[in-house]
Amino acid sequence: MEIQDFQFQSCFRLGLFIFIFLLPSCSRGLEEYISAQYFKKHEILDDSKFNSFLKTDVSRSSCQMLQPELNNKEPKMLALHRNLIGEGSHRRLSSSVRLEIQVSAQSCQAIVIERLPSGVFADPFELQHLVQRKVFSNAAVFGDTNLELPSFRSNRSLVEVHVRIDPGMFSGDHKQLEINIELPLHARYQPLGYGISRVEFGLPDIVFSCRNERNLHEKSCLLVPTDEGVNDEDGNIVWEVPCGNKEHAKIVSFVTFISAILSALLIVWTSVSSSNIALTADLKQS
Repeated sequence: MEIQDFQFQSCFRLGLFIFIFLLPSCSRGLEEYISAQYFKKHEILDDSKFNSFLKTDVSRSSCQMLQPELNNKEPKMLALHRNLIGEGSHRRLSSSVRLEIQVSAQSCQAIVIERLPSGVFADPFELQHLVQRKVFSNAAVFGDTNLELPSFRSNRSLVEVHVRIDPGMFSGDHKQLEINIELPLHARYQPLGYGISRVEFGLPDIVFSCRNERNLHEKSCLLVPTDEGVNDEDGNIVWEVPCGNKEHAKIVSFVTFISAILSALLIVWTSVSSSNIALTADLKQS
């Protein structure tokens, strides 16, 4: 009886430890993401609401505007080049960003937010694999994360990645910063009968964040204006995703139905044949 009581108390203490320490650590991890604050208030990604959130709510919820770490100078977008790499329904969105910014703090990172259009999604597990490989310091998907839904049944999502800024990434007397990232993306199933669905990507959102050297719990953030000095041809790209043909859909459905019937009959025939063989073997032995 004493042994059972000891085991119960040990299990109870272990469960209490997990609840107190591990679960809060998960919530603290989500608090590191700017987008998490938006989705606490909104269930669906809306461009106008998200723009307002970036301009007004970020400084109140995620960062304190401690300008000394950013030398009181507004960052400037110098160049943005984007393209899709790969073929088929699995592509990589490549973005090369060049900024003009002066930083005096030692612990800084660039937060790149990609608002994905309808019909495209990012796999959270694939992003976490990139984090483990030190490609990104942090990465997460927010919004509709159901990977199985077709485009006409799904809502939009966004990807937030954190890139740690190293001194070697600066050039031009440490005033120009170049950031290169590649995001693995996947196309959702498109509606039937439309030939090709044009999925257009907008400009990314970039937030520059630095830790206060005297107090690491305080962060300073600056929203980089990505719509200034960037050509639409360089920033906006289109992914042409093939759609299914309705006539082919009928043929595929018919072939699938016939295959299912034949497979079921084959399973029944195999079971009956096996039973007859086993019965014959028993009769011979007797």
